[in-house]
Amino acid sequence: MATRYLYLARHGHADAFGNLTDTGREQARAMGKRLAHLPIGAVWHSPLPRAADTAREIDLFLGGITSVAEAAELIDHVPYVPEREEIPPSWRPFFDGYSAQDAAAGQEIARSLTARFAHAPESENDVHELLITHAYPIAWLIRDALDAPPVRWLGLSSANAALTVVEYRPGAPPSIGMFNDMSHLRPELRWTGFPQAPRP
Repeated sequence: MATRYLYLARHGHADAFGNLTDTGREQARAMGKRLAHLPIGAVWHSPLPRAADTAREIDLFLGGITSVAEAAELIDHVPYVPEREEIPPSWRPFFDGYSAQDAAAGQEIARSLTARFAHAPESENDVHELLITHAYPIAWLIRDALDAPPVRWLGLSSANAALTVVEYRPGAPPSIGMFNDMSHLRPELRWTGFPQAPRP
């Protein structure tokens, strides 16, 4: 039974201008070393520079034979704007100002994302793909894998260069092998992209 192994990673740590910092580059290289032994056939990245640069850093460890390309569906976006009664009070200020057009555009990107990547392979061979994207698209793909209500993308957060793995097989629900795993990162490189707080 052919399986799609979807490796999801948030880009490395970036500065206020959206460019990778030295920390982000080190995180990306650590991710590349971790994935180097896998038969990854394609690396897809968001159009944003911090994701594209992360993909290039990772590819240094993949032997230079892997396809690396941009995927518009991986752009940083809000995949679903909840109805007001669905929004937890702490999130309400975040959604102020989102128009119906913004919400519809985000939902269309989210539909395209799952249609392109969130399914079993159509061939008889296993597929291994790495997606370098952002926290919200990862949250949406996890929510989709769990068949959870659309609002449940809220509260699923990913650290910079953390690894999430989802497996898709024909006739079976998706399997989440790991989520937000940072074991390839030195302790001082973990938890970037989260608010400052004591962490395990």
